[in-house]
Amino acid sequence: MGRVREFMLDVPPEDNPWLIGGRALVYLVLVIWGIRFFLTPIDSDYWTRTFMHSVNLPFHEAGHILFSIFGIGLLGGSLMQLIVPLICMGAFLRQRNLFAASVALWWLGQNFMDLSPYINDARSLKLLLLGGITGQEDPQFHDWHRILGNIGWLKHDHAIARLSYGIGFILMTASLLWGGYVLQRQYRSARS
Repeated sequence: MGRVREFMLDVPPEDNPWLIGGRALVYLVLVIWGIRFFLTPIDSDYWTRTFMHSVNLPFHEAGHILFSIFGIGLLGGSLMQLIVPLICMGAFLRQRNLFAASVALWWLGQNFMDLSPYINDARSLKLLLLGGITGQEDPQFHDWHRILGNIGWLKHDHAIARLSYGIGFILMTASLLWGGYVLQRQYRSARS
């Protein structure tokens, strides 16, 4: 555990004030945006209208295709939404860019939150889907209706959605704390 903590908190020095300033601006955007996500209820239509949803959606759809090779194409969309930010975080950690890794962690948390309305809609099927229809018109188009229905957990859709939202909240909060710590340490190293 000590090595992990050291690896994630041993901030490389940074002496470029423009880079630190740019990171501070990104951090501020993530804080403001994060607060907006934190205050948005799961059943709001805001989630599907955000810029981040538009970023996440191609990965989701590609996941259906990629994971169909392994016979789990239905779940693959949601999996891919979570795997891509994890891969980015791993790449940034490998490069020792801790601030970028914290942004990728924020993105992972945002993806958990982005999935929560979809999971929450598994029984009601009112969410407008990519094809321009709702699940009520054709339940076969609703991933989470089929996933939870197949395993007999459809009645738990709201609880699972809240869990996904909660995980997202925790990850985004942790990313903001981590990113803030990295910025503060790099700012101090640049001043000395």
